[in-house]
Amino acid sequence: MSSVENNSVFRCAVVSVVKHAYVPNGVVTHPRFDLVVVCDDADQPDWVHERNQLYADEHGIPYVKGIEQAVADHDVQVAVISSEAERHCDLAVRCAGLGLHVVQDKPMSNRISECDRVVAAVAEHDVRFMMWNRNFLPALVEARRVIDEGGIGKPYAFHVDFYFAKDSGPPKGSRGPDDPPIDWLERQIEAHSDGSDGGVGVDPMGELKIEGIYPLAYIQHLAGSRVERVYARTASHFHQANVDNDVEDLATVTLEMENGVIGTLCIGRIGAASHPDIGEIKLHVLGETGGLVISEARPEVSVYYRNQPPQEFRHRRMAIDLDFQLMADFAGAIDSGSGGILDAVTSRDIAATVQAAVDSGKSGRVEEVCLLYTSAAADDTPCVDLGG
Repeated sequence: MSSVENNSVFRCAVVSVVKHAYVPNGVVTHPRFDLVVVCDDADQPDWVHERNQLYADEHGIPYVKGIEQAVADHDVQVAVISSEAERHCDLAVRCAGLGLHVVQDKPMSNRISECDRVVAAVAEHDVRFMMWNRNFLPALVEARRVIDEGGIGKPYAFHVDFYFAKDSGPPKGSRGPDDPPIDWLERQIEAHSDGSDGGVGVDPMGELKIEGIYPLAYIQHLAGSRVERVYARTASHFHQANVDNDVEDLATVTLEMENGVIGTLCIGRIGAASHPDIGEIKLHVLGETGGLVISEARPEVSVYYRNQPPQEFRHRRMAIDLDFQLMADFAGAIDSGSGGILDAVTSRDIAATVQAAVDSGKSGRVEEVCLLYTSAAADDTPCVDLGG
């Protein structure tokens, strides 16, 4: 691992940026992180190289077709990964093997076995890992403060509504019976222009895998307990791409957690016409002496005017320094050798919760979560006990 003195600047490689650029853009909101190169494997398809080159040009940094070469030539200490979902973990493992700390876009992976590889690599090479998250939004920070100070007693139940008001191509039922099914990757490439390409990759992903880490990270952050069992009902209700690829765009999930804590989650990609903003995202927490209702977006101000563009959000979030806070936490994790706000182990167990929910939605049964230190598998790969 490269040694970097406290308060010095970490040189960052953007290791593929074919998804949203919000992760590398968020990284450099903190003065201790500097983007110095974009890189990717030379054998990637043209559309990948085009997006990587565009981002490099926008930021005035080189694009290198060769990850190991870029790291060696540019004295890099941190990898920022925002590739297709199925490449996330392989890139993270390789970067950890090069001694780099890793900031990774969500989802962690679409396979638990890949997540296990990341956990092992991070431990073996003694580097830090952070999954991009929203736990430092002001409403969540305030909720955590109230809980930590005992304002509602010991929490015992959590509910999250997490509805994204984004489209995903043609609505369900809009295509004829003779039309070919929508190709998932082609749809995601097309969706890049309007920011609705949350599931970039070859393998189709439903809303649980695309966005589930955010609400589940909220619950884990506030409850401090892992999910052990889930029961889910899922549907392809809104979007034809989800119907054609047999992945959900709407789900309800019941969570049985450690220490007798229970949780529920409603999640969906509900379409741009359903809400004046990004969607309805709200948390409810019940404690032994009181409760909390948390509107994730607040504080916010609503702005309306004539001829307002239809894609412009009417409700604008205020006092947001999420990106800075995430990177301040990550810098502290590097300096101290601590886990940080959402480390590899916690991210991996959240991915396992998502997989169990997807499995439950298909099986109609309660499913055990393949937690890191148990032996019950959530997919077709046995859990790995990494010790510790």
